[in-house]
Amino acid sequence: MMNKKSQEEVLTGTTIMACTYEGGVVLGADSRTSSGSYVANRAADKITKCCDRVYLCRSGSAAHTQAVAGYANLYLNQHAVELGQKGCSVKTAANIVKEIAYTNKQWMNAGMIVAGWDAKNKGKVFVIPMGGTLMDVPFAVGGSGSIYINAFVDRNWKPEMTKDECKAFVRKAVSLAISRDGSSGGVVRTVTVDEHEEVKEFVPGNEVPVYQDEIRSTGGVPKVEFVPVP
Repeated sequence: MMNKKSQEEVLTGTTIMACTYEGGVVLGADSRTSSGSYVANRAADKITKCCDRVYLCRSGSAAHTQAVAGYANLYLNQHAVELGQKGCSVKTAANIVKEIAYTNKQWMNAGMIVAGWDAKNKGKVFVIPMGGTLMDVPFAVGGSGSIYINAFVDRNWKPEMTKDECKAFVRKAVSLAISRDGSSGGVVRTVTVDEHEEVKEFVPGNEVPVYQDEIRSTGGVPKVEFVPVP
């Protein structure tokens, strides 16, 4: 028989984001996987490829979102083979993810963002919050860290940003969430997708900006000095 503690809901946290720029999209995420107050993984990759030039940002239960990403990848690859194409549209990928999320909404703990580039619509972002709603948006943030940066993103987002502006904007937003959300942390991962490239990059933890009252990590175990008590 399970005890009461083992039956409690496991709280998870993360920060995910995607934003369009003129000709493509930039996706961003932190890398901390938490289980309540315990950090289970410091270097998780929460940006998963669905098909050619289309990616999925995952928040919520890692097991649930990884399962969704796996099924979406399977269905989309089969769809591409049937059409005789290399990939699929961002909207098609978003609809597949939405269908999986909505069909299993009774038990699934998953908030996701689908973003990428296709020849017809160029850069697109779709957000799929818990429950399986699908929304076509120019930018989206999700996860526990999103509540700390919504005002920043609303204030600083602008249409038709350049690639460099968009990448800097996403990195700044995710680093701000890391600075305030205890369930977000690690490195800042980004994926830049447009007609010409799919580039995955990351900002190491010791290079993530530190704000206001934060203490910068030294990258090692702090030295402890013992002072004898008189």
